[in-house]
Amino acid sequence: MRYPIIVLDRAHGTQHTVATFDMYVSLPHSFKGTHMSRFIEVLNEYRGEISVNNFKQILRSIRERLDAATAHLYVEFPYFIEKLAPVSGAAGLMEYRCQIQGALSGEQLDLKVTVCVPVTTLCPCSKAISERGAHNQRGEVRIGFRFKRLVWIEQVIEIAEGAASSAVYSILKREDEKHVTEAAFDNPVFVEDVVRNVSEQLERLDEITWFAIEVENFESIHNHSAYASIERDKRGAGRG
Repeated sequence: MRYPIIVLDRAHGTQHTVATFDMYVSLPHSFKGTHMSRFIEVLNEYRGEISVNNFKQILRSIRERLDAATAHLYVEFPYFIEKLAPVSGAAGLMEYRCQIQGALSGEQLDLKVTVCVPVTTLCPCSKAISERGAHNQRGEVRIGFRFKRLVWIEQVIEIAEGAASSAVYSILKREDEKHVTEAAFDNPVFVEDVVRNVSEQLERLDEITWFAIEVENFESIHNHSAYASIERDKRGAGRG
């Protein structure tokens, strides 16, 4: 279901948005079904603020209200940041898709946040073999992470944008387009490069205990996408 919520915002404290909720519980063998209205009752209780800080409390309420052993909650929402064009300073709102997934079994909480960031990438191979120009394309960086202390959405977005050829903007004047185009040309990257660049930054964040990075380029001259990914448990071995 869709529901209005308030989430934490680094610049303004909080932000109003509309989220899509998926709510689940494990049913005891003696139950034929669940009480659907009780999910909504719990949601009504916490609509003033949905954040990673009270996710365990929300899941506990779901589990207790529905007399279940485990509870799962999936929240997906658009997050907006005012972003200034690089030269003109023109302000516009950029939308980033975010997800919070949580599961509570006993007192064991599994919590994961995912942030999807649009970027621009320019192909190093195209630049190397072309006498004029190089092809670029829109890409998407999807960063999922588990953490032991709060990590701001804005910080994750900054890491993703810094790993690509260029950030994406909602408003660009002519002087901004020139700047963005030339900046991307000076910083060509493959999807594998973006994955490595993001991974290096996340490795340095002590707050993050696990991460999974996916990068997809929606190729501008090929009839396919380019894709790369890596997963890393900082308490164990990584794989990619």
